Amino acid sequence: MADPRGFLNSSREEWPRRPVEDRVRDWDEVYVPGALLPIVRTQADRCMDCGIPFCHDACPLGNLIPEWNDLVACDDWRGASDRLHATNNFPEFTGRLCPAPCEAGCVLAINQPAVTIKNVEVAIADRAWADGFAPPQPPDRLSGRSVAVIGSGPTGLAAAQQLTRAGHTVVVYERDDRIGGLMRYGIPEFKMEKRHLERRITQMRAEGTKFRTSTAVGWDIGAGELRARHDAVVLAVGATAWRDLAVDGRELSGIHQAMEYLPLANRVCEGDLEASPLSAAGKDVVIVGGGDTGADCLGTAVREGAKSVTQLDIYAQPGAERDEASEPWPVYPKIYRLSAAHEEAGALETSPSADADARLFAASTLRFTGDPSGRVCALHLVEVDAERRPRPGSERALPADLVLLALGFSGPDRSDGLVERFGLELGPRGTITRDADFATNVPGVYAAGDAARGQSLIVWAIAEGRAVAAAVDRRLTGESRLPAPIGPHDRPMTA
Repeated sequence: MADPRGFLNSSREEWPRRPVEDRVRDWDEVYVPGALLPIVRTQADRCMDCGIPFCHDACPLGNLIPEWNDLVACDDWRGASDRLHATNNFPEFTGRLCPAPCEAGCVLAINQPAVTIKNVEVAIADRAWADGFAPPQPPDRLSGRSVAVIGSGPTGLAAAQQLTRAGHTVVVYERDDRIGGLMRYGIPEFKMEKRHLERRITQMRAEGTKFRTSTAVGWDIGAGELRARHDAVVLAVGATAWRDLAVDGRELSGIHQAMEYLPLANRVCEGDLEASPLSAAGKDVVIVGGGDTGADCLGTAVREGAKSVTQLDIYAQPGAERDEASEPWPVYPKIYRLSAAHEEAGALETSPSADADARLFAASTLRFTGDPSGRVCALHLVEVDAERRPRPGSERALPADLVLLALGFSGPDRSDGLVERFGLELGPRGTITRDADFATNVPGVYAAGDAARGQSLIVWAIAEGRAVAAAVDRRLTGESRLPAPIGPHDRPMTA
């Protein structure tokens, strides 16, 4: 702790965002370039050297937060980078995309605003790249064993990097045309510019990891062939089976899943398309679902020039402070949060009917109605109570030329036949079952990430990748020095 009174002398100050009217005209990240470093040392100094750092337990990666906060406060960026990378393969991803349960578990957050852990993390990561503190780490020798990793999201990339550095020959198979999974085509550019992803992929190639894109396992290469070719297989295919909405009018055109909409906008940013065929430009847009994916759709629709955008959340509007009775510190609370997309929608008044920013809370979709051509033109909703029971007399309709369903995901996609071709067992939630060593019912095949855990946060995805890598390394060599931050059945802290 560089300054024992840092948390008393300095208030919380976050990385400032660019003005709304500027950032909605482009797809660049929403934060002011260069504005973080001048404030980050003071913010790191607020870390109070608490006796038991609950931020460690709040983060499944076990990030050594007080240590790298102290190193940043002392201007030791190399040391901070070493401590940060000791537990996290991709801190520039988590520093931009994670909702920061570590901050909810910060001891200072008991009665003050938490340390800006997420901002310090991304500052270290960016400084590490700028100053050359993140060079490739190829193994000293090869083990003679090979591992196939199916899926190139954060779980697959973390597992691949760990296993490559342990000396195994690793091949990552990705069905899309580019590496990155949902980080590539699901996360909008304004949340994380893809140059951060490309930089890590280049690092991994230099370390020896091999990548095979546009390769659907089960079709382009058989499951049996893959098992014969490699000593172990890691399934990190994510939970991409989206939930649908079974209401009247669902068959109308103009109603799409969020993950049909977002990849097209990302492909425009990649230069593959001049314009998205599902562009929100000039349309009344309604997003069904109050989570992060819905917020990503919101920010995307605003940038595409939507006429109006409204986001529906079935839950009541949460309060600004945690409910100490139901969600006591240090668990991650459900409170009212204003993402960059919501800030933009509120400032631009994209939804005249919204309760706050662009959101309608405690709203449940009843049905869709369409025009004579069979295209959606209105969404009918009703207000609901805490038990999701309709409130009499509260039904109303919103104009809707484009409806986006952002209702979450239930497990791995079954349409590609991968589950059947491997002969995998699924649990009641539609996820791949596995034992205490991440092994599935098929010998030599392991499952990690959302495909087995269910939809979760990016920090859990990376932790799963690191942990399954340790399990596979141990099985191939008899022992492993790779860290295993979590077990397959660990869960976030709850009250």
